[in-house]
Amino acid sequence: MATAENQELVERFEEFYRSYYRDEIGELAQGYPGERRSLHVDWEDLYRFDQHLADDFLSQPEQLQEYAEEALRLYDLPVDVSLGQAHVRVYNLPETTGIRDIRSQHVNTLVSVKGIVRKATSVRPKIREAAFECQRCGTLTRVPQPDSDFQEPHECQGCERQGPFRINFDQSEFVDSQQLRVQESPEGLRGGDTPESIDVHVEDDLTGEVSPGDHVKVTGVLHLEQQGSNNDKSPVFDVYMDGMSIEIEDEEFEEMDITEADKRRIVELSSDEHIYERMVDSMAPSIYGYREEKLAIILQLFSGVTKHLPDGSRTRGDLHILLIGDPGTGKSQLLQYIRNIAPRSVYTSGKGSSAAGLTAAAVRDDFGDGQQWSLEAGALVLADKGIAAVDELDKMNPDDRSAMHEGLEQQSISVSKAGINATLKSRCSLLGAANPKYGRFDQYEPIAEQIDLEPALISRFDLIFTVTDQPDEEEDKRLAEHIIQTNYAGELNTQRTELAAANVSEEQVENVTDTVAPDIDADLLRKYVAYAKRSCFPTMTEEAKEAIRDFYVNLRAKGEGEDAPVPVTARKLEALVRLAEASARIRLSDTVEREDADRVIDIVRSCLQDIGVDPETGQFDADVVETGTSKSQRDRIKNLKQLISDIEEDHDDGAPVDEVLERADEIGMEPSKAEHEIDKLKQKGEVYEPRTDYLRTT
Repeated sequence: MATAENQELVERFEEFYRSYYRDEIGELAQGYPGERRSLHVDWEDLYRFDQHLADDFLSQPEQLQEYAEEALRLYDLPVDVSLGQAHVRVYNLPETTGIRDIRSQHVNTLVSVKGIVRKATSVRPKIREAAFECQRCGTLTRVPQPDSDFQEPHECQGCERQGPFRINFDQSEFVDSQQLRVQESPEGLRGGDTPESIDVHVEDDLTGEVSPGDHVKVTGVLHLEQQGSNNDKSPVFDVYMDGMSIEIEDEEFEEMDITEADKRRIVELSSDEHIYERMVDSMAPSIYGYREEKLAIILQLFSGVTKHLPDGSRTRGDLHILLIGDPGTGKSQLLQYIRNIAPRSVYTSGKGSSAAGLTAAAVRDDFGDGQQWSLEAGALVLADKGIAAVDELDKMNPDDRSAMHEGLEQQSISVSKAGINATLKSRCSLLGAANPKYGRFDQYEPIAEQIDLEPALISRFDLIFTVTDQPDEEEDKRLAEHIIQTNYAGELNTQRTELAAANVSEEQVENVTDTVAPDIDADLLRKYVAYAKRSCFPTMTEEAKEAIRDFYVNLRAKGEGEDAPVPVTARKLEALVRLAEASARIRLSDTVEREDADRVIDIVRSCLQDIGVDPETGQFDADVVETGTSKSQRDRIKNLKQLISDIEEDHDDGAPVDEVLERADEIGMEPSKAEHEIDKLKQKGEVYEPRTDYLRTT
């Protein structure tokens, strides 16, 4: 470009600033350089002002950014104000390019990508112009530094010798720099796709703005970096981006493209009186039964409303559900299906997951310049505002499981590793699946004793379902029919698609697959969930409040007796409210009605019947879940310890086991049960044997 043309472009930018950004430049001048160092320009404004200039900015971003910043320096400002190093940052491009769609034609152009920050290095100073001091004559030589490598002067400008040189840090010019790795958002992917990522280099006031787990829209210029070392260079290049602007997106499911036609279908569906049944029929139709569990998972997808109170505290709206059941009951299938219909979801298996993989890992690798520590977001952070499905929870190492506690209740992950101290967001719902302690439920043992998970973790789940596999001729016949029909539908469909000469018509396939096809298409259901969570925030009516309050108070009233257990805790009350809000969201209703309250009370009562009842007394006992030991069990252990203590006073060597078992009737305990409890007390170290068959309390 000729100089006159350059001057003309600078003048066009000045004119643009005067027309559109007079106030913003005034604010920048007041806050420069301490508070503000950039002018953020909306590309749409530039396009309205001059279409050719806006298009040129996309195709030749680096040149035009120079002219735009030159125009900013020449802008009429008070004499004492100078915007010497101010940046012009363009955002809101007309279209967003998918990370996996970046091609060679995009190199050296301005593009915008969306994704989730997977890694971020710490902010480090980068030298922009190095001042080298000759150690022979003291002359300063300034060398501008490129991004790729470090340049030293060939010879001293004073004595014309080739060094030695020393960097004068006071006279050199530095800028803050940081590297980010942005990965595709899970909701933008179809099942089975591996998410792709791009490295983004940011400088100056863009550094330190984002942390791993943030959903961002990054606008920048694409550059190439050659693969291989100096001696062994490859003809293949890596693409990276020089970030021009970063927008943090708090909006949920921005990747979901919901058209006006979709909205009409969603609103039409929401007014269907059978919407709940249709939702359940759309949830894993290939799995027979489990209608209550499926309804609960649908409620979890929609979730309750997150409340922000005036004092700054926050109450979670996300629901956590645990499925505990016998092998082969379809738990894993349900979890896998969630990936098809949840707008944002992450699936992981407990056996292959560590604490760092679930929460956040501090990793030391070649990301960034040299071997630096950087944070890498784990499954719960990547599932922020979505669902984290964790299978085989019981197979996980207990230490790794405990890392999830904070993520479930506080919905954040605090990390203090390798000198990095950070708090990441994990506002996700957890759908967990586990097997009982002995692999299969034993119908003669209390269910609560067969759940091999820590009480502190179990108590954080709003709903716990037990899925048992009991032989039943009628039910088994229906199940067999369903499984055979599902497989037959799959066979017909595969034969028709794989064989050119298949004698199966499309109509035949459709007739068979109708029975196992979801009532609402999975793609529409994803959009329905995203639309409801984005635009529906219901409040409770007086009737709904009254129904939930009465249910809770009536349950608690059963624990008012002197020796009665506590039936439920306030955590269940919060769970009821969240479930009722989710039920209203399914109808896209702005109010939680009485029918919503009744619907979720039935689900909670059914769960409590399964797992929250003391098998010995038949009463609701919150401690079965909250502490893993029912009140009657605790009383029995206390009485047994007292009996051993009384007997050991009469004997020098301790209490003989035979005598303890004989007198177990005094405290209403059978000898076999007493023997079992003594073994447990010995394991805990509350009772020991000074010699064989004699007991002492600790």
